[in-house]
Amino acid sequence: MEQNILEICYLLASVTFIVGLKYMSNPKTARMGNLLAAAGMTAAIIGTIFLYDNENGLTTRDTTKTVLIFAAIAVGTIIGWLTAVKVKMTKMPELVSMFNGMGGACAALIGLMEFGHNAGNIGSVTAVILGMIIGSVSFSGSVIAYLKLNGSMSKPIRLPSYNIINTILMIGMLLFGVFMIFNGTPEDHVLLYALFAVALLYGVMFVIPIGGADMPVVISLLNSFTGLAAAFGGFLYDNKVMLTGGILVGSAGTLLTIVMCKAMNRPLFNVIFGAFGEGAATGAGASTTGSIKDISVSDSAVLLNYSKKVIIVPGYGLAVAQAQHVIHELEELLEDRGVEVKYAIHPVAGRMPGHMNVLLAESNVDYGKLLEMEEINPEFSNTDVVIVVGANDVVNPAAKNDPSSPIYGMPILDVENAKHIIINKRSMSAGYAGIDNPLFYDPKTSMLFGDAKDVLTKLVNELKSM
Repeated sequence: MEQNILEICYLLASVTFIVGLKYMSNPKTARMGNLLAAAGMTAAIIGTIFLYDNENGLTTRDTTKTVLIFAAIAVGTIIGWLTAVKVKMTKMPELVSMFNGMGGACAALIGLMEFGHNAGNIGSVTAVILGMIIGSVSFSGSVIAYLKLNGSMSKPIRLPSYNIINTILMIGMLLFGVFMIFNGTPEDHVLLYALFAVALLYGVMFVIPIGGADMPVVISLLNSFTGLAAAFGGFLYDNKVMLTGGILVGSAGTLLTIVMCKAMNRPLFNVIFGAFGEGAATGAGASTTGSIKDISVSDSAVLLNYSKKVIIVPGYGLAVAQAQHVIHELEELLEDRGVEVKYAIHPVAGRMPGHMNVLLAESNVDYGKLLEMEEINPEFSNTDVVIVVGANDVVNPAAKNDPSSPIYGMPILDVENAKHIIINKRSMSAGYAGIDNPLFYDPKTSMLFGDAKDVLTKLVNELKSM
């Protein structure tokens, strides 16, 4: 009876995962989807603790075990909750990398603990070894991604012939895993930990040479790895909800990786086999020279005030300055004066997929005004003014017309087609890809230097006084 109830809990949890994921595809329902999936996971955890019977007929309702389990859940919940509440929006990509790495670490630890119990059973030990390898790669790779995103490891590190080294290391790791599956014994602790170490090393080697501009794809790919590792855990324990959750995360991460690769013009084959990001780190593109044209806050206000259509292009600089609320105020002020205002969202704007969407949703921007690149690009030619706030690489025309540029071929926002372009930056420093931007020297472009929040606040006040 209890086992049947548990299976029903797992079924309901699996349904909430699927429905929650569907809800998260739309910004208007994303919060509800997240809460729904979390409720399903809570039900699955509670059901497992109180209803699961092990093969010896004993239940996990032993008092000591139950206390320890809930203590661990409480500690993890408190740490996760406080971390998520306190994190700044600019640090959200780092948080995602850290949480993703923890999932990979859990899968790796399951493999380390369960190998001795399953050695000799080819099916079970295959799930153990694959889960441990993929989880370890995801964990160590996510740690490196975290360090790159927070600036601790700002430059990619490249060994000579690193593609060959990484490929040899990957093949050696897989062969080592096959050996452990067919020849490993419960006493092979040294070999098991050696395989664990090799997988950790490969995770480091996989991510460490990748340039910072390519990190959104890395985050998606590592997320799919963690989901796949969790799915192998579901196979091992014959746990339907763990299997469903892992498959959903893995497949969603894989699909998002493909979308990100398309958005950055990176073949998925190169991501997997180590050539990923090479161009962005080794090339600088053609040098750009010319004169720039400054614009004052008052002149910007006049230009905006007499416009009919304005498109705002948000970037990471907007998040750094915490200027999402004031830019929403600017949008509302312009609309009150009859100006049509929209936001152009590039798939890899910010430091992870959806970063700008989440940032603007925080300031209650209407979701209908957030247009993806394919939707908004045809509208730039009919736009009076484009305001680029803290974005760089996603509006760089070199991606279309400079074959020597490391971002050549990457789809960008066609900002240069607008009648007037105002670019807000702190300085003329290069963007995340580390290359110059010819758009800064376009005759239609005016540079509005300064902190985004400060400049936009002055711009709002100037418009109010007109």
